[in-house]
Formats: sequence, C-alpha cells, structure tokens
Amino acid sequence: MASHIVGYPRMGPKRELKFALESFWDGKSTAEDLEKVATDLRASIWKQMADAGIKYIPSNTFSYYDQVLDTTAMLGAVPERYSWTGGEIGFDTYFSMARGNATVPAMEMTKWFDTNYHFIVPELGPNTKFSYSSHKAVNEYKEAKALGVDTVPVLIGPVSYLLLSKPAKGVEKGFPLLSLLSSILPVYKEVIAELKAAGASWIQFDEPTLVLDLDAHKLAAFSAAYTELESALSGLNVLVETYFADVPAESFKTLTSLSSVTAYGFDLVRGTQTVELIKSGFPAGKYLFAGVVDGRNIWADDLAASLSTLQALEAVVGKDKLVVSTSCSLMHTAVDLVNETKLDSEIKSWLAFAAQKVVEVDALAKALAGQKDEAYFAANAAAQASRKSSPRVTNEEVQKAAAALKGSDHRRATNVSARLDAQQKKLNLPVLPTTTIGSFPQTVELRRVRREYKAKKISEEEYVSAIKEEISKVVKLQEELDIDVLVHGEPERNDMVEYFGEQLSGFAFTANGWVQSYGSRCVKPPIIYGDVSRPNPMTVFWSKTAQSMTSRPMKGMLTGPVTILNWSFVRNDQPRFETCYQIALAIKKEVEDLEAAGIQVIQIDEAALREGLPLRKAEHAFYLDWAVHSFRITNCEIKDTTQIHTHMCYSNFNDIIHSIINMDADVITIENSRSDEKLLSVFRGGVKYGAGIGPGVYDIHSPRIPSTEEIADRISKMLAVLDTNILWVNPDCGLKTRKYTEVKPALTNMVSAAKLIRTQLASAK
Repeated sequence: MASHIVGYPRMGPKRELKFALESFWDGKSTAEDLEKVATDLRASIWKQMADAGIKYIPSNTFSYYDQVLDTTAMLGAVPERYSWTGGEIGFDTYFSMARGNATVPAMEMTKWFDTNYHFIVPELGPNTKFSYSSHKAVNEYKEAKALGVDTVPVLIGPVSYLLLSKPAKGVEKGFPLLSLLSSILPVYKEVIAELKAAGASWIQFDEPTLVLDLDAHKLAAFSAAYTELESALSGLNVLVETYFADVPAESFKTLTSLSSVTAYGFDLVRGTQTVELIKSGFPAGKYLFAGVVDGRNIWADDLAASLSTLQALEAVVGKDKLVVSTSCSLMHTAVDLVNETKLDSEIKSWLAFAAQKVVEVDALAKALAGQKDEAYFAANAAAQASRKSSPRVTNEEVQKAAAALKGSDHRRATNVSARLDAQQKKLNLPVLPTTTIGSFPQTVELRRVRREYKAKKISEEEYVSAIKEEISKVVKLQEELDIDVLVHGEPERNDMVEYFGEQLSGFAFTANGWVQSYGSRCVKPPIIYGDVSRPNPMTVFWSKTAQSMTSRPMKGMLTGPVTILNWSFVRNDQPRFETCYQIALAIKKEVEDLEAAGIQVIQIDEAALREGLPLRKAEHAFYLDWAVHSFRITNCEIKDTTQIHTHMCYSNFNDIIHSIINMDADVITIENSRSDEKLLSVFRGGVKYGAGIGPGVYDIHSPRIPSTEEIADRISKMLAVLDTNILWVNPDCGLKTRKYTEVKPALTNMVSAAKLIRTQLASAK
C-alpha cells in the first residue's frame, strides 16, 4: 500500500530559509550562501519522507519565494518592465518580480485560493513570449536522485496557471487568458522531456482550479491541454492533484476522462462529497490518491475514521490502486511538533504538524496493507478521546451566549451618514483626512524588549516604560508629519492575532509553529482549542496612554473576529461560525471598554474577511452572512459619535462589495495599490457607497518610496469615482515590516499629496 505527500513546508523547522533570504536581500550574504541553505533544507525534507516510508515523495515544491512565480520563471513570462534579456532566470530578475526594485514595482500578490498564503499573479497578454527559462524542476529532481531519493516532480498545471493569471497592464481587461494555452504547452513539453530523460517515472500536475465553479469552456481547456501533452507524457505516470474543496460533478467527469492521466488526487477533508462521486464512478485501472490527512490544520488525524474511509474507497478502486495522501500541500501547516518544548502536554497530544502528518500518512498506508501499528493507533485513539472529554474545551456560559446570537440582527441604530455627521462635529477633521493602518516599524530594539520581558529578564516596570517611550516617539512623529488621525504604532504587539489570542481563553500558542504567508514572511497562527472568552481588557491601557499624549484623535486598534478565526488554527469539532460568534462577543466587550475609556475612533481590522470566502459560489451567502454578522456584533451598541473603522487586505472585493457595505462600518481602509485600482472599478460601475473609504495610496509590501506626485495622481483617480467628503488618505497596510528610513519619506509624501489635492479642491471651489 503506497503513500504520498502533496507538498511540504519550505521555510524549515526554525525558519532557516527566511533568515537566509533576508540576509541575501540585505547584501549580508551571497547567492551561494542562500543556495547552500536551500540545498540542505531540500535534502533534509526528502530524507525525512524517505525514512518515514513515503513512496511518492514530491520535488519542486520548494521555492525561494512562490511556486506560481517559479512557473512564470519556467515559462519565461517576465513582464517587460524588468528588462530581462533572456537566458536562465537568475535571482536578480526573480526577486525583482517578487519584490520590485529601485526603479520598478513588484508584480501583484493575491491570496492562494482561501488560504493565508499569497502568490505572485502572472501578468500575461497576446504579446507575451514564452520560452523555457528556468530548469528548477529538472535540477531539483536530479538533486534528489543524486541523494538516492526518486521523487515525483510537481508542476503547476498549465490550465490552472492561466486561470490564476491576469491580463498585463495595457492589455484588454477581457483578454482570454486560456487563448495562451497553445503558447505555453511547448515549454511544458520541453520540461517533461527533460524530466523523462533524467529518469522520472511519475509527474504531478497541481490543478487546484478544478474545485472552482468552471464553465464548459474552461473545462474544455483541461481536455485540450492534456490531449495535447499526451504524446510527451507517454511512458510517464501522470498524477493530477486537486485540493481545498469538493470537485464539482462536471469537473470530476472532465478530469477522470483525461486519457493521458494515470492518477487523480482529491482533498477528502474539505471535499467530503467527492467520496460520493468516486463511489458512483471511478475509472477502472486508474490510481486514486486519497487526501485523508488534513494539510491545512494542526489536529492529529482521527486515524480510525480515516482508515474506515480508506477501506470504503479500497472496495471501489482496488487495493493496488489506492494511495494514501494529504488533503493538500503541508505548507499550510506548521513544520514539526518536536520543536514545541513548552507546549502544554495535553494539548500537544491532540496535535500533528507537517512532520507528524508524514508519519500519519505512512501509518494509514501500512494499516491498509495489514501492517497496522496497534500501539500508534491506540495512542491516537486515546488522544482523540481526551480531546472530546476535556473540561478545558467547553465553557457553558460562552456556548449559551453565542447560541443566543443567531436569531437577531445586531446593527447600530442610526444610519451611517447620520453617524458620520455626528462624528465630524466631534472630530473636526479636514477634507481627505490622513491616517495610517495601525502598526509602525518593529525595530530590533523593540523586539529585544518584548523578548526580554517574556523571558522575565526585565521587570514589568521597565517593559511598560520602554513601550511608553516608543509610543511617545510614534505619536510625536505623526504630529510632526501632520497626520490627522493617529495610531499608537502597536509596539507591544508581536502579531495582530497572536496578541489578542494570548489574552483570550481557549487559545494555545506555539514557539515554532510558523507558516509561510508570502516570500520570507511567516506567521505563527494561534491554536483555538476551546470556547473563547475575554477575562480582562486587552488594549485599553495602551490606547488610553497613547491618547493622553496628543490632542488629535487616537485610534483604538483591534483585530476583528473573522480575522482572528481565519488566521488561527481553528478547532474542528464545531462549525467555524460558532467559534466566530464567541470571538465576536469577546471583542464586543473590548470595544465597549475602549469607548468608555474615551477612545473616539476604534479600528476593528477584518483583513481576512474575503479570504475565508468558500471557493464555490453556492456556499458564499452562508459564509458572508455569519462573517458580516460577527463584525456587526462587535460594535452594535456603541454611540453614534464613536467612529468605527475597519481594514481589509489583499483581495478582490468587487464580488463582495455588498457584504462590505452591510458590515456598516463608518470608515473602511482597503489594500488597493498593487491591484491597480481594480477596487475603484466597482464604484465606476455605479455601486453607491456612503461610508468613509481609504483605498491605500501606496504599497507598503515593497521598500519603494512613492513620490508626492505619484500619490496625488492616485488620489485624483479615486476622486473621479468617490465623493470628496468620504475619501481618506492612507497607506495600504500596516508599516510593521518596513524601516523608518522608508516610512518617514513615504508618509511625508503622502501628507503632502493630500494637502496638495486639498488646495486644488479649495481653489476649484
């Protein structure tokens, strides 16, 4: 009985790749140094899987930045602005595309399906020239082979690649990206030929777009692509891997009728209905790669339940054609539980990180083959039982309060335009008010202070004094820059979710549970294992302290319930919306305490609201309904004069704009700068928006400093579709990851641009 892993985290158990990348980008180490770290990491991952007994081990799932960008490099689809002249794509061009450089901006980044991972969006058009320009897939296959490990090279499938792309700047918005299929397939054929020559016997194409709602034209592209590749693929076993949701019946039919394909991979954790499709008609003689071990969460697999699913499938597809797999790549989970030396032992027994999931997959495959490790299965069953019965998981009071929310609407009593009038009388802001999103740079010194306080090396007094000093600096700086609505800079916070989770009950934390978000950026999601409540105020002291330092309005900064949910590893023993309502009630208490403490502007960030949107349209309404309701619960009982802001990150908002309006926030700030005003097209299309809105005027994910003229031009474009009295001017995200040498000039230019436009508006009157 065989086992397979769809993909594996690439950052390393202690974020080795992150530190190597950042050192290289800072010019502190060489390309050779970076490559050495990468080579060692890949070798250890392959060895780990081989030692665990995994038969189908993936290669080419490692990346220096992003797997979609790797495919763009493989195809030589480099946008013109990077002045690439051909040949093998090196780090210079590759990282310029990912991060921008001194003269040109980066490519757009967006969420990978409904995960918190961001990929670099390919920019294509009728004039894009494709050529085989990165031999990474073949090189990594050979590298593993030299170590004695025969791997399955993984490529992003040609159709998904095109469906995830966007028309390049200057290309007609409606340009049919699938028309490029015949242009990219010759490059895929070259790669396949080289892999075959190198000795590969299997190849994996990731085609996750097959789980989306695809029309007949898009489905036909899969048939066309794999028919065209058929002769190139002859002699190879071909696995087409899907993940993150059920495969719709029509897509299942298209996929399973591809004659060049030997094996199909399905996510059977999120795709429970796919099991029924398999039972009602799986092609004879083909392999089923059954993704029963969850690649997106950190809970130990319920081995007994998975085994019974696998046994049912074995009856359908046959013993020799069933392969045990993960539901998706393990890159969405933490790396290794071994590095969690301080985690509570009971909770630890309920968990499995990527390294442990590899062992689970192998144990299930062996059990199916009649070599069941009884002790391992018994320990797993005991852990499952202890989690179900643990008193730490349930809080009846919280359960009751959350259950009581379902019937009612929870809205502020007055409409938004009346509230904005009341707020303006109190806040007296200029037209085009300026603000920032919340965080200011987290300096080395600041991180050291927090680390030492956590390790009890400095007293609480010393810690509070250091944080107050930092807040005072940030307040002074904003006053000098003449920003209208201030923030305290969040120096006391490690992460916008972790900070709150640490003060809520029902959360647990890891020391090394890092997950890649984009590039070298990692997040450490908290684990929600039980019912959530708020024992004490969480931010009131710092917000009051900051407000006492200035006469300008100071925003209270909170993370919203949907974002806390979507950026955590969430318990899988109750529906997600129930957990979200519990978090909403905890945040509601905090909002009311901030208002009582005299904070007049409160920002409740819902950066991840759009990200949690299910992949299939049929499930959208239910999710948006409870997600938007959760946000409204947090601030439904506060005064008209208290201004509620929210912030949203990278997303395509056009499809959920009505839900955003339904959130009923007073002001919303939105990441917009890399999406090239895609957002503004909603308003051009006639959507009426009466609340305040701040589409980000510059990209903080790049070190580039935009000029006053560039920002002013952006504001003017926004004013063409938005009313002057609702537009705010702000960066597109928090400034935590930037340096002060970038932040000061960028904000100076931002404020100058706002003043410039104010002057123009006044003289036009």
